[in-house]
Amino acid sequence: MVDIHGGKDDAGRATLGDFHFAGDDAVVPFQVEALDARGRAVQLGSVLNTILDRHDYPDEVARLLAEAIVLTVLLGTSLKFEGKFIFQTQSDGPVDMLVVDFRTPKSVRAYARYDEERLAEAIDAGETSPEELLGRGTLALTIDQGVYTQRYQGIVALDGSSLEDIARTYFRQSEQIPTDLRLSVAKLVERKNGKPVEQWRAGGLMVQFLPESEIRMRQRDLPGGDAPDGDEDGDEANFDDDWLEVKSLVGTIESSELTDPQVGTERLLYRLFHERGVRVFEPVPVIDDCSCSREKIHNVLSGFTAEEIDDSIEDGKIAVTCEFCSTLYVFDPKEFEKK
Repeated sequence: MVDIHGGKDDAGRATLGDFHFAGDDAVVPFQVEALDARGRAVQLGSVLNTILDRHDYPDEVARLLAEAIVLTVLLGTSLKFEGKFIFQTQSDGPVDMLVVDFRTPKSVRAYARYDEERLAEAIDAGETSPEELLGRGTLALTIDQGVYTQRYQGIVALDGSSLEDIARTYFRQSEQIPTDLRLSVAKLVERKNGKPVEQWRAGGLMVQFLPESEIRMRQRDLPGGDAPDGDEDGDEANFDDDWLEVKSLVGTIESSELTDPQVGTERLLYRLFHERGVRVFEPVPVIDDCSCSREKIHNVLSGFTAEEIDDSIEDGKIAVTCEFCSTLYVFDPKEFEKK
């Protein structure tokens, strides 16, 4: 746990210039005690590029999936137990499915499904915003703690809004925790071995209003009357001065600040909250890691009927490719003959 300060601290506490930065691919939990706010922030670099390069998606699809990965990582790293957090969209747009699977404490994998012809038409028409590519449908956010526990699933409509807005709606409806967040994806040119190379970068920040006292949650600092601009939903917390200040500060974030490696996560947090004091905690690393295995796929195929096995045979063998990591598994159909 470290308090971030802009200059040398006479009390001996770490300053912005002399403590270890988390860098890319690590989620930084933080707290602003003066504003009763807690959150997490991240910048993704090599992990994101490994996932996207493996699939070789068109830029429009890669950008959309990158945004979903950032959101999933921010949410998944908050889990305090062994399990999974799964982000999945199903919709009627050119990109009809996004799946991001986060396995605690740090493993993420992801893939997208899209219609090539419809995507090309959307690109030609200039309809490439996330909401246009996804279309209408649902976003399911699932928490899976294992085989002996009940899954928790929250579902929110994809209604033409951005992923940021959809996430805010989810928290307002399902968690009832005042939440604000920012997501950003960029393709930057970096130099590797003296040559310019395009690299994906993505970043995000999520902050929540979590006062210790329930009475504090119910207190209105502003007098009665119209809700502040943008808070027409009437949420009680939106009338709290501290939460309004948090939202106002988060609203000042430039998209480039979330992805710029020269800014970084801790420096961004300092820019936002240094006047109030911000404390950062041990970063949580994130890795590209798929949980598929030959044994798992063999077990799935073993449950197929003889007819289903026959339908799966091509050129005398059964070939299965993992949609997440693109690993190819090849089986001899004789392995699944029913005795």
